[in-house]
Amino acid sequence: MILLNIFYRLFYFYGVILMKQMMTLTTYEQLRAISDPLRSKILMKLLEKPYTGQQLSEQFHLSRAKIHYHLKELEKNGLIEIVKREEKNGIIQKFYQSVARGFTPSVDLLPHSEEIGDATRTILYQMLAETQNRVLSAPAEAFLNAPNENPADWNHLGSIWEIQATEEQFRDFIKNFFALVNQLEQQANQHSDSKKKLYHLSAYGFEVETPMFEDPLEVDD
Repeated sequence: MILLNIFYRLFYFYGVILMKQMMTLTTYEQLRAISDPLRSKILMKLLEKPYTGQQLSEQFHLSRAKIHYHLKELEKNGLIEIVKREEKNGIIQKFYQSVARGFTPSVDLLPHSEEIGDATRTILYQMLAETQNRVLSAPAEAFLNAPNENPADWNHLGSIWEIQATEEQFRDFIKNFFALVNQLEQQANQHSDSKKKLYHLSAYGFEVETPMFEDPLEVDD
């Protein structure tokens, strides 16, 4: 059960930022910290690149004191860390960054299923908000297609599916999905091509109780 799994390749003017792929949450306090809506928004930002408290205050239009409090809570629980310090006008600025690209609860936390569900829901909601921002800021040509009724031939991906499948089938699909993304990344890294473009991929899949469509698709065994 993964609370958050976002893959970023982080490159800045001062070098490559190293970040763990996955961190296991081991305490109830960590789970509570990541469940807070504002802290999850801050954590999403700190996955993108390091920010100071002042920069986050400007991003979220909140007081520095409020941002500082939540940064300290995230830092106290080992979810973020200071990765850089800079002096500006005699003041030392601290740059914070997430310690990992993804977070997952330990077995010891599984009895707190309601809190895990709330934390996952909060993180997914923030991911959706980030995806919305990327859609709004994408260039117009990103959504221009040659006349074709087959979505598989389009130059962008946008689909909503509801499929009836067993839990084992769905888990196998997730494994295949990650394998496909890794394959694309490996193929792209094998070639240095000036024609490469940057693509945003967001993926969400979870169990629901009532269907959106009248006749959900079924997966054959």
